[in-house]
Amino acid sequence: MLFWLTENVLVLYSSKFNIFYHLTFRAIISFILALFISLGIGYYTITWCHNLRFFQIVRCDGPQSHTQKKSTPTMGGIAMLLSIAISVMMCADLSNIYIWYVAFILITYGILGLIDDLLKIKKKSSSGLSALHKYFWQSLVALTLVIIIFVSDRSPTSTQLIVPFFKNFMPELGIWYIFLAYFVVVGTSNSVNLSDGLDGLAIMPIISIAAGLAVAAWMSNDLHFASYLNLPYIYFSGELVIICSAIIGAGLGFLWFNTYPAQIFMGDIGSLSLGGALGVIAVLLRQECLLLIMGGMFVIETLSVILQISYFKLFGKRIFKMAPIHHHFELKGYPEPRIIVRFWIISLVLVFFGLITLKMRQ
Repeated sequence: MLFWLTENVLVLYSSKFNIFYHLTFRAIISFILALFISLGIGYYTITWCHNLRFFQIVRCDGPQSHTQKKSTPTMGGIAMLLSIAISVMMCADLSNIYIWYVAFILITYGILGLIDDLLKIKKKSSSGLSALHKYFWQSLVALTLVIIIFVSDRSPTSTQLIVPFFKNFMPELGIWYIFLAYFVVVGTSNSVNLSDGLDGLAIMPIISIAAGLAVAAWMSNDLHFASYLNLPYIYFSGELVIICSAIIGAGLGFLWFNTYPAQIFMGDIGSLSLGGALGVIAVLLRQECLLLIMGGMFVIETLSVILQISYFKLFGKRIFKMAPIHHHFELKGYPEPRIIVRFWIISLVLVFFGLITLKMRQ
């Protein structure tokens, strides 16, 4: 809306309004809008979810300390999605197709997460949709979007894999790029979902990764920086900065209420949609490997679950006291805030390291 007003109305009266064209200015406004909208509707969301008795369902085999979370409302991801949507509509160039690619995942995965949350509440069980049904719908949505992206973007670099540290090594994947992109979107969505188990644990890494991807999007949209860092110049990538800024703002606003002890949880509606959005943004930027590095904390959480299940099926024993690994540290007696903050630190370090790998490609 702001971009449209500048383009069609304000510039007719004064060239001073050209500042509204600037990507950096619109990114800052997007961040501020999303932050204050998220803060503004946060208490109303908590009250609404509490009145509807949308309470967190705690795993029966989980740590005993989690029993006190039964009276904490869930589905706070609704507030974040609304904040992101309003902010992006106000600040982004809605004619940019990349905006709608990310919006498609936010909406569809958000609906899937909403259904999963409602089923958990209805059944009063920590298992909502079956793993098979959830994975089927995630896959169907992701494959649909990835194929659309693959068919519509036939630039020479569209199916190249950018490998960190190696300047001139960018293998051409061809049709196999569809499977890589699919894996990134679905994998990131599920990884974030698995990691959302402690107060504020998942949202801060989401914010950090969104900030890292915003930097990558800004550099990919600048011909000078893209050439300097040997990155593909991506004409449409600039507006992804607006989305990333909105995610950061909405995430910080949500963290205000989600920090320990949490007043509300994001639920699957938040974790599935935001995880999927980060995956799509990485795919559009050709930065799948960068996301793997910056999202290393989510990777560790997911691997801990895979190792736990595989080892138990093979040998009948457990590697960890409980998976995902943050529960393992809980059962070892680590205070919840200590685990959360240390995971945040790991995530921040990995994001900075990921950005350094871009510099090392020059």
